[in-house]
Amino acid sequence: MKAIVYTEYGSPDVLHLTEVTKPAPKDNEVLIRIHATPVNFGDLLARNFRSVTPRKFNMPFFFWLPTGLVFGFSKPKKNILGSEFAGEVEAVGKAVTRFKPGDQVFGYRGQSMGAYAEYVCMPENGMLAIKPANMTYEEAATVPYGALTALSLLRKVNIQRGQKVLINGASGGIGAAAVQLAKYFGAEVTGVCGTPRVGFVKALGADKVIDYTQEDFTRNSETYDLIFDILGKSSLARCKNSLRLNGIQLFASFKMKQLIQMLFTSIRGGKKVICALSSEKPEDLIFIKELVEAGKIKSIIDKCYPLEQTAEAHRYVEQGHRQGNVVITVAQNS
Repeated sequence: MKAIVYTEYGSPDVLHLTEVTKPAPKDNEVLIRIHATPVNFGDLLARNFRSVTPRKFNMPFFFWLPTGLVFGFSKPKKNILGSEFAGEVEAVGKAVTRFKPGDQVFGYRGQSMGAYAEYVCMPENGMLAIKPANMTYEEAATVPYGALTALSLLRKVNIQRGQKVLINGASGGIGAAAVQLAKYFGAEVTGVCGTPRVGFVKALGADKVIDYTQEDFTRNSETYDLIFDILGKSSLARCKNSLRLNGIQLFASFKMKQLIQMLFTSIRGGKKVICALSSEKPEDLIFIKELVEAGKIKSIIDKCYPLEQTAEAHRYVEQGHRQGNVVITVAQNS
């Protein structure tokens, strides 16, 4: 089968189209013919992990070290990127009961990666579900990671109807899902993003969008029950006046400083810092599918690239001008 393989870290030029062995499903696995897979932040990080020092890593050192052990410090241990996908079940192991050949599915592979390929195997009890009927393969492929993570984190802070919520980093995978899920939970949502993606965040349903190049949300006198920071770009010192009494600043990515603040604010009471790790479950993906089919979550595609142009897709994302999701189409009839 064809796959995009990289054997050294570096620029998008390290990504090459190569023939590799087609996987065969084990007894509890399904073989999926991949139709589409997005280019997400994790792919870019993994492709050039050697340049990601502990200081540059968006989590504390004790997370950087095991990540390096998984991906490799000097050269990649996992040679095929891609953590999200949508496709069609081609074959199933003899113990599989949840899926059958012909099922249209979408899923998330996490650090296992491997979706930049024509085929992949997944355990039937993994992060795999029937694809939303109202989405194309390309649209469905962009949903799992961001939606699973945002759902888990918003549940951890017990988001409530009527709250005012600000999403700092609203145009990425997690942020875009958080905007839509917060709206589903009944919050009034403000999204913060850069100039090229203001229209994208508006289209997701945000009540208000702030272009951070034009306005500092910490200085506009607005206050929020929840400030959800996706990439750890803000701080409690900057945001404390933007938080309401007993407001929460939630970090999806954080350093030791935020962990210490979380401990201090939990003891002191009042405004809180919460650093949380997502805990996804397969049933959450089924719930997300239902939300998609109910019109509560949508995917907006900027560009699609064929598998052989994966390097170009990475370059486009890294340029920072994308206005939606960038997807690699793998199967020719997708």
